[in-house]
Amino acid sequence: MRKLIYKVKLKNRDEFEARLAELDFDFGPMYWQHSRIFVPRNYQNHGNFPRMILRIEMKAVDRPAKYELICKRHIEDSGVTILHSTQVKDYAEAANILMQLGFVMQAEIPRRRQELDVDAKTKVYLDKVDTLSGFYAKIEVNIDNDGEIATARKELEQLLEEFGIIGQAQVRETYAEL
Repeated sequence: MRKLIYKVKLKNRDEFEARLAELDFDFGPMYWQHSRIFVPRNYQNHGNFPRMILRIEMKAVDRPAKYELICKRHIEDSGVTILHSTQVKDYAEAANILMQLGFVMQAEIPRRRQELDVDAKTKVYLDKVDTLSGFYAKIEVNIDNDGEIATARKELEQLLEEFGIIGQAQVRETYAEL
């Protein structure tokens, strides 16, 4: 799966949510995620290196946690992020396999997240990372083929303007790098 991702630290979470409510959008319930980020030993930020993310997700206390392994690679020159994910049954065993393959743990990211679907290809996340101050908005647009990149960029820019965050500086670093 390929995506365009835009992330911004919100100046005011309440104003952002109010603006989305005016547009008839409402975030779903909050859930918890904990991600361990694994990188190759020679990893360099913004170097098109793959990162492996081992994630625990709990959407409700009465349901079991979901364990997922995600391979994520951001291609700097195009701004496109490539993602592949699979569910895993044994979290500890998956972490051991990553370390045996030569990956090292870069960071742990615990966060509380809410999401909303803008349309079939676009999601907005509202994140509160436990180790960082403030709230972050993350907008992801799925791209089906290469010809859609320019169109997806235009749609993303329109959304940013609609949501009132066009003037806020994009955060290019991952939560692990912040």
